[in-house]
Amino acid sequence: LAGELDAGGLLAYNYLAGEPITGLSTGRPMTIRTPDSNFSLANFMRSQIFGVFATLSIGMEVLKTEGVEISVMSAHGGIFRTAGVAQRLLAAAIEAPVSVSTSASEGGAWGMAILASFAASDHQDLGSYLNKEVFSGVKTETSTATKEEIAGYQNYLARYTSGLAAVKTAAEQV
Repeated sequence: LAGELDAGGLLAYNYLAGEPITGLSTGRPMTIRTPDSNFSLANFMRSQIFGVFATLSIGMEVLKTEGVEISVMSAHGGIFRTAGVAQRLLAAAIEAPVSVSTSASEGGAWGMAILASFAASDHQDLGSYLNKEVFSGVKTETSTATKEEIAGYQNYLARYTSGLAAVKTAAEQV
């Protein structure tokens, strides 16, 4: 969180495979910096997390054009193990509050087990099951990004989107 709000001009592309929403048929993990970037550990780490959320942001823009609004995003996964860090950066990326519960770092396998338990139950709908059986009594914390954090992320995302051509070229050449 000590990094510059736009990751100091650094870019991180975490594509191991293709990504249709960004027009890439194959991936190449890359970190890009310009001569005037501020290459610090804090900026590098912020760019890595921003790089994880950038494709999500691009997809969310599609939803915005279709009139979808997010009141709050419930997030989970190992990236949320360190309290408040990825949560705050995700809030800037989606421009909406992000709630994370104490069990959020359990991630995918835990979520799959919950879905299997739901499938084996007689509950009416998933939302009710989750609220009554899984998250009842679980402590959650919600973070909202500041206008400055959102603006910093938007600067990052504009550079990220422009730099997708470099990833495409790298995938074609290497």
